[in-house]
Amino acid sequence: MAMVSLARRRAATLFASSSNYSFNVTRGFSSGSDENDVVVIGGGPGGYVAAIKAAQLGLKTTCIEKRGTLGGTCLNVGCIPSKALLHSSHMYHEAKHSFANHGVKVASVEVDLPAMMAQKDKAVGNLTKGIEGLLKKNKVTYVKGYGKFLSPTEISVDTLDGGNTVVKGKNIIIATGSDVKSLPGITIDEEKIVSSTGALALKEIPKKLIVIGAGYIGLEMGSVWGRLGSEVTVVEFASEIVPTMDGEVRKQFKRSLEKQKMKFMLNTKVVSVDTAGNGVKLTLEPSAGGEQTTLEADVVLVSAGRTPFTAGLQLDKIGVETDKVGRILVDKRFTSNVPGVFAIGDVIPGPMLAHKAEEDGVACVEFIAGKEGHVDYDLVPGVVYTHPEVASVGKTEEQVKALGVEYRVGKFPLLANSRAKAIDDAEGLVKILADKETDKILGVHIMAPNAGELIHEAVLALHYGASSEDIARTCHAHPTMSEALKEAAMATYDKPIHI
Repeated sequence: MAMVSLARRRAATLFASSSNYSFNVTRGFSSGSDENDVVVIGGGPGGYVAAIKAAQLGLKTTCIEKRGTLGGTCLNVGCIPSKALLHSSHMYHEAKHSFANHGVKVASVEVDLPAMMAQKDKAVGNLTKGIEGLLKKNKVTYVKGYGKFLSPTEISVDTLDGGNTVVKGKNIIIATGSDVKSLPGITIDEEKIVSSTGALALKEIPKKLIVIGAGYIGLEMGSVWGRLGSEVTVVEFASEIVPTMDGEVRKQFKRSLEKQKMKFMLNTKVVSVDTAGNGVKLTLEPSAGGEQTTLEADVVLVSAGRTPFTAGLQLDKIGVETDKVGRILVDKRFTSNVPGVFAIGDVIPGPMLAHKAEEDGVACVEFIAGKEGHVDYDLVPGVVYTHPEVASVGKTEEQVKALGVEYRVGKFPLLANSRAKAIDDAEGLVKILADKETDKILGVHIMAPNAGELIHEAVLALHYGASSEDIARTCHAHPTMSEALKEAAMATYDKPIHI
């Protein structure tokens, strides 16, 4: 008898125990009809993955994308181009500041910004073409244009070539993603005042850059331009950076960024913006009110979060319900209040992350096909791709305390990790939280080079309900950064060896 994975068994249990929902199930291709089994509006990480999965399950599928290139915000003006620039700028920074420590002498190091941008654009172009190839390979019909509902089963598409077509589908999945959240009184022109999109395409390195918002995107883009020579100041309304991060790790992270010459103005409100003249002048005041000050820069990056993008879909025409911030309300099967209309990714509640949208897409289509789908939102990892990176999964220490759970903490500094010391990149730590009675891991937080890769061992451990002792007794190759996770686990349930 074939083994069935724990993930599938858990999903099957959830599926069987939720009988109070009805949904539109369609199997097989709709031969002899122009009606699709599944129509996906949006070709981002959630949308194109849902379309491919639907086709793999034997459903006749069409994907509609308004941008004209697949991959959504993530691939075109988000995750991928930002990581390209983060890597390129890190290489420049290393060449300028660290090569000599490793016996590599360079006479002079210069930034060729057009070449850096060209490398980023090449990566984006290759990946978007690759996704288009995947749709073709899986026999997904790809329509380039802006879709809007005529009825719960009909989408009118204004195509990019100036035409119009109607796409019919038994099941419609809304996967239109999110857009930049604007701030009152601030107009983004993508020149002086930019969103993350504009920050990825600056034509020259600003002498002074102000970042409004100390979240993931703001800190990453601030890091890019700071490494290339900009004087970066981050203005944040709240009292801390990245408020969802574990408090202890967040403090170390802030100190690390400050060592990289990033300045922070916390508890600070932007009152007004003046773009007269060559630069930008911000008027600021304490978040709680008080004396106003001014701050000048060449460029201001507005990075105050994102908002669901549903403009133009005509959701009101078919009666789809949304909450007060515009997110589409769905049940556990991603079904809206309108039968046959589903939603995934950034347009529904939950973390606005590309990998979360992908999981939504797969699970949603599995439900449509009569199978079981499941996404555990408590186990979606988060990563800040600065250097060092910060990655986490599960509960923070503050959240564990709020739950009233008795717990143990195990920590291990990278300064005691052989691989980190060998490559002279030993800033950071691993922190594990575990239930005091059962030793079950509750949360893992890593600040380290490549933390975004290291975190997945912890994600898998939490997914299967592992204890800290389970990780501690798992053989880890030496010398690796991963040994820091093993040592932190040892520190959680017993004692570490190397400190």
